[in-house]
Amino acid sequence: MRKILNDPVYGFVGIPAGLLTEIIEHPWFQRLRRIRQLGLSHYVYPGAQHTRFQHVIGAMSLGWEALDILEQKGVPILYEEKEAVCAALLLHDIGHGPFSHTLEHVLIKGLAHEKISLKLMEELNSQMGGRLDLCIAIFKGVHPKKFLHQLVSSQLDMDRLDYLRRDSFYSGVQEGVVGQDRIINMLNVANNELVVDEKGIYSIEKFLIARRLMYWQVYLHKTVVATENLLIKAMERAYELAAQGQTLFATPALNWFLSHQPDVNTFFEGDGLAMYTRLDDEDIMCSIKVWTENPDTLLSECCRMLINRKLPRLIFSREPFSEETIAALKSELQGKLGLNAHEANFLVFADSVKNRAYNLDNFHIKILFKNGEIRDISKASDNYNIEALGNPVTRYFLCYPKYLHLPN
Repeated sequence: MRKILNDPVYGFVGIPAGLLTEIIEHPWFQRLRRIRQLGLSHYVYPGAQHTRFQHVIGAMSLGWEALDILEQKGVPILYEEKEAVCAALLLHDIGHGPFSHTLEHVLIKGLAHEKISLKLMEELNSQMGGRLDLCIAIFKGVHPKKFLHQLVSSQLDMDRLDYLRRDSFYSGVQEGVVGQDRIINMLNVANNELVVDEKGIYSIEKFLIARRLMYWQVYLHKTVVATENLLIKAMERAYELAAQGQTLFATPALNWFLSHQPDVNTFFEGDGLAMYTRLDDEDIMCSIKVWTENPDTLLSECCRMLINRKLPRLIFSREPFSEETIAALKSELQGKLGLNAHEANFLVFADSVKNRAYNLDNFHIKILFKNGEIRDISKASDNYNIEALGNPVTRYFLCYPKYLHLPN
């Protein structure tokens, strides 16, 4: 007997009884209900409150649909392989921390969420008596059927298809709408790789353009970048104060991270993973609210700006900002808040962001023509912009409180 979920994007989603249902019911998976998919993007798009839980359920649903289509086209796929692919799609984001990517390298220095996801999969596999062996092999890309891994992780995987459609739906940014049904129906397999039938070429073009637009309009929107960097700075300051021996209010899970401050070499030792599975958005925001009254001027200022949405100004530029401009803003800030030079770096800073809609160095999206020829989308398309999407675009930014004055 299968379970039914009513998804606002796709409608009713069926979940087969057995392994997939057991994964969803596990406490580690349920934690994803408390982690926002888009970090702090709801500060700009109020509807963008959806969670990683919703996203991975959607990705799993698309994965099952894609596997059905491939079977109909004569691709041999065992039921166990279908179940394993969908399990990998359910678990591919289980390693995300609070606010998804925002605090990824702050809570644990140098450790990407994919490695935590794999470790949690291995721990779950141990609890489930090895029933995730096939799932892990597909996730790691070591299964002989290469196309199964590509459904989970590639430039045309079910993860991307879902998050573009879902993030567009919840943010209200229509440029991100992609025809996922059309793309899935055009999927095929050739030479053990995932390809797209020739008739789907225009849908792929729209998919790549939609991805580029969503990055600049949602994921890298200037206010989103400012807000998420402000949260990062608040957490970095909290870590700094904790390292100095100060006691900060924190939930038990967050307190473990403040006191241990793990990195890529120490995180998997001791209680790290167990405490991580107890950490979510609510731990962070609960602490941020209390820290608005912290005696440390810098920490309380960062937290008040977040809680009251008195966000810093962020300016994008195609060229790096001058050291003189940055120094003048820091000097003014020091005078206003009584901060030292080191502390001023938390509220006045410059950095950059990059956007590349199609990575020519990675798995290529390949088009299968009727005559059997296979060509990369950048060569198969008559839209010259597609090849240009493979070029990374860098934008530099300067972030500072709005009560400061940018020098002329």
